[in-house]
Amino acid sequence: MNRLKSMLYVAMLSFAALLFSGCASESAVSRGKSAENADIVVYGGTSGGVVSAVRAAKSGKKVILIAPEKHLGAMSSAGLTFTDSGKTESIGGLSREFYHRIWREYQKPDSWNLQTRESFKSQGQGTKAIDDENKVMWIFEPKVAERVFENWLKEFPNVKVVKGERLLRDGTGVEKIGGRIASIRTESGIVVRAKMFIDATFEGDLMAAAGCSYMTGRESNKEYGETFNGYRKTMKHNYHFFKGKVSPYREPGNPSSGLLKFANIQPRLETGTADKKIQAYCFRMCLTLNPDSPNWKKIEKPANYNPEDYEMLLRAVCSEPKFFPMIVSPMPNFKSDCNNRGAVSLDFIGGNYNYPEASYAEREKIVKAHLDYQTGLVYFLQNDPRVPKNIQDRFKKFGYSKDEFVDTGHMPFYLYVREARRMKGEYVMTQHDCQNARSTPDPVGMGSYGLDSHNTSRFIDENGFIQNEGDVEVWLKKPYKIAYGAIIPQKSECQNLLVPVACSSTHIAYGSIRMEPVFMILGHSAAAAASMAIDEGCAVQDIDRSKLASVLLSDGQVLEHKAAPKTKK
Repeated sequence: MNRLKSMLYVAMLSFAALLFSGCASESAVSRGKSAENADIVVYGGTSGGVVSAVRAAKSGKKVILIAPEKHLGAMSSAGLTFTDSGKTESIGGLSREFYHRIWREYQKPDSWNLQTRESFKSQGQGTKAIDDENKVMWIFEPKVAERVFENWLKEFPNVKVVKGERLLRDGTGVEKIGGRIASIRTESGIVVRAKMFIDATFEGDLMAAAGCSYMTGRESNKEYGETFNGYRKTMKHNYHFFKGKVSPYREPGNPSSGLLKFANIQPRLETGTADKKIQAYCFRMCLTLNPDSPNWKKIEKPANYNPEDYEMLLRAVCSEPKFFPMIVSPMPNFKSDCNNRGAVSLDFIGGNYNYPEASYAEREKIVKAHLDYQTGLVYFLQNDPRVPKNIQDRFKKFGYSKDEFVDTGHMPFYLYVREARRMKGEYVMTQHDCQNARSTPDPVGMGSYGLDSHNTSRFIDENGFIQNEGDVEVWLKKPYKIAYGAIIPQKSECQNLLVPVACSSTHIAYGSIRMEPVFMILGHSAAAAASMAIDEGCAVQDIDRSKLASVLLSDGQVLEHKAAPKTKK
């Protein structure tokens, strides 16, 4: 009986595709484009998207990977290469294979063109940068990551990669028949039909266009019984708040003089209150520290630079002159992965509130504003005579890496979108899952990084000084399971879509899930599930989940935490 139902289901899908094909082809031809067909379409060139395409191809499926970007890998090849690895024993499958392929690249002598392998002794996030025993490498150069992604996909003739094509978001970019996506259309008019779709974007654009429920901003603590969600005054034990007394006004202490630029003062809320604000974004710059290196390039003054825009930054660094306002994590060949550190740093707090729902044109303006802010900030710290000498002397050593991001002015091609839309799927991951305080059903991977949210807004405290709000840094005792229900929509909303990146999670749980190794883990599992749904002729919600678990385990995925074995001396 089940086999008969499966055959009928497949027949219905084939008929629907045939019925729709004429409309799709006609629409495509009228726009000067031909329609394409695939078993699985992956939308999004993120690390999770690339891994989804690879895993789907391994299942023998015809795959089309549509990347809105012109470069593959997103943050894993756009500067975030000092990997937030967490507990590395929880990283398996194709995610671990990526880091093995990175290790293999650095076995080649020509990969060490500016530094010897033996001299690179950087430690990662609680692990070795180069783990020769397990043949993985967690810290690497952006260009090497992009090369690994590109070459990996070339191994599969059944994967077609289409770059620079964005989903049409005018309400006509997604065609659905009977609760399933039948086709998607890009801005240029390309129409792609498939049996299964995977949204691997940070923004969840396909998921949203398909009519799936989602959330932006922060839930209240009360909604899911959490303690670290919602509005929250920055915890005092971390680096990312104002330790000095910094006035937010142009004339210190004079409210009538107006607020400093970039102050982003917002009304104060009760701790744990829901809002629509988004944790801050930044670019993860790849800078070179040695001015004598042939790979060092001077950071020039931005076109619209105004030193007075950085008065708040100046006051912050002068109030704490021994504090260096940037995380500098070493990478091979004397490069560095640079990240936010302190009350005023690379994070452009408040500059991203409209990003998740914004049009492409509006997003481009937001990205440009972040670029201007960040390049201006670094130039200011290098050149303004008012900056404390010890800070300025260190910043003057930084230059762009000539061989990174060569077609985008040596700045990363992708803004670090730490959080945008988050689907409200079959299962919502919460703080309780991350802290192993409840049993998580049907795991398809694991996470282990701490609950991590960057600052979200600023307020004026009771003494009239500026302060940050939103930062959370809560470390977890052990890895946790991520539910299959968190990467699939509610069945009533869509039956052939998986969402491994903008997955179903609260703001604070996403603070841990949003790490690059985890996106690749979930991308792997999403593609395995999509392939199984095709083979079983059913909705993604109806696959045999115990069978999926068996398949994932055979793939090398880690679905349950086991303590790492101790190395015998």
